[in-house]
Amino acid sequence: MRIQWDPERGLRHQALPYRSIQVGLTGEAVRRYVEEWTLGISDITERVHEVRAAVRGGADAGALLPAERPYPLAGELAETIGAS
Repeated sequence: MRIQWDPERGLRHQALPYRSIQVGLTGEAVRRYVEEWTLGISDITERVHEVRAAVRGGADAGALLPAERPYPLAGELAETIGAS
């Protein structure tokens, strides 16, 4: 498994004041992700076109996006991955 922190970007590709974790799976975790853990895949092409049109038109496209919230981590895990 690989863990890295990536800079977060806004709708206009501006840097945001926080980073997001990226977790890369390998081996058995990949097989389970593909065969067991993935419950569905949705085509969001139309929504992306709406967001792009809103951004290009200068509108607030934030309402078109799903809500994001921090994922709570136990203290030891947060320390292990450097999130604290």
